[in-house]
Amino acid sequence: MSEHTVSSYDEELTALASRIAEMGGIAETIVTNSVSALMTQDLSLAQAMIDRDARLDELLLDVESKLIEIVARRQPMAADLREIMAAGRIANDLERVGDLAKNVAKRVIAIDSDLKSKKLALGVEHITELALSQLKDVLDAYTKKDAVEAQKVRERDNEVDAIYTSLFRELLTYMMEDPRNITQCAHLLFCAKNIERIGDHATNIAENVYYMVTGERLTDERPKVDETGATAS
Repeated sequence: MSEHTVSSYDEELTALASRIAEMGGIAETIVTNSVSALMTQDLSLAQAMIDRDARLDELLLDVESKLIEIVARRQPMAADLREIMAAGRIANDLERVGDLAKNVAKRVIAIDSDLKSKKLALGVEHITELALSQLKDVLDAYTKKDAVEAQKVRERDNEVDAIYTSLFRELLTYMMEDPRNITQCAHLLFCAKNIERIGDHATNIAENVYYMVTGERLTDERPKVDETGATAS
């Protein structure tokens, strides 16, 4: 985007993008550390991530306030307006990512060192790696205003769905084979579903980045391969 006649306008847009970048970094940290806490049963780390989520809530309010100020003062048009709208939507998605990761951290505390088999949790670790890769790549696409990379992230959503479906079936099998596995498998299914939903939010961000850059909507249906038909809660 070319520079504006009023330099302070550019500074305002840069500050907005900076807030989004900060939110992205915090969201990634909460996801990474919450799942790490799950694998190691680190209750203090889990609690720290629950507390860390408050910063995302603060930043979302800050972004929303700045959006209102920019719209009121600058009356943006065309590409500027798309950039501002996208920032608001992306900020909301990142706040939701933080909430979902916080849910995983809360589940770590609920398990309370009762994860009897780390082997059962390896699938959650794997799906997290894929979802985090999506999130990192789409935030890079936002920073670079790269519509092509954003579209590629969107197309990768089926990878996370496929792993979730596989993990869902695997954990159900463990539950049926040995009733003693039911409690921990239920905890892990909850965690996996939250991570799968983080992938969905990364896809939302990808669609908003694409629209921000091109002015066009991706109208084809997202590739979905989640066959579980289940919603963990």
